[in-house]
Amino acid sequence: MVTAKVAQLSRELGPRDRVKLNEYLEAVRDVERRIQMAEQQTTRELPAMDQPAGAPERFEDHAKLMFDLQVLAYQADLTRVITFMLGHETSNRAYPEIGVPDAHHALSHHGGDNALIERLKKVDGHLTTMFAYYIDRLASTPDGDGSLLDSVMIMYGSGMSDGNRHDHHDLPTLLVGGAGGALKGGRQVRVAKDTPNANLFLTMLDTLGVPMDSLGDSTGKLNPLSI
Repeated sequence: MVTAKVAQLSRELGPRDRVKLNEYLEAVRDVERRIQMAEQQTTRELPAMDQPAGAPERFEDHAKLMFDLQVLAYQADLTRVITFMLGHETSNRAYPEIGVPDAHHALSHHGGDNALIERLKKVDGHLTTMFAYYIDRLASTPDGDGSLLDSVMIMYGSGMSDGNRHDHHDLPTLLVGGAGGALKGGRQVRVAKDTPNANLFLTMLDTLGVPMDSLGDSTGKLNPLSI
């Protein structure tokens, strides 16, 4: 039924839109194939870790699959808001594929041990590489006169600035995307010490056209984010 509707729609489109439709459908099919492959792998012996049926064995494959699903959801306008957690705060996942056999959470309590700190930096770098893959996918997906990256606003960060001390102040946070022309990129913005993270959330809502006077423990908006 879907195939018949796609064929009918394709006949009504111009050459450029027909190409875009075919690219979208092929992207959907690619995700389907990867999920089917992951489901077949569930019959094999996997590491002792709770995960849904059909989740790829390798973390990198799983993360990329989830990011590709998000790109498709934005491309088809199935959603306007997505939250995604790469690793929860007490994650015991190890990353032997990058030479880190230790559990992530245990590494965050490094106690100042330089060897453990270097391994933790490897894990953080690996996760950031996954995020970079997501950004590249958004940047390479056309949307209007630009790309999906031009249209969205993505916040990437952590709830801890120092896991060893459980310090949740002065969080390093990355804000990516053009937000439809409302954000200016290529900058490092420093705010006053101990500025509530809710100030950023409040500013993001305002940028998205959902103005609010306050949010949580916010004390105001971050004016430097605007163009």
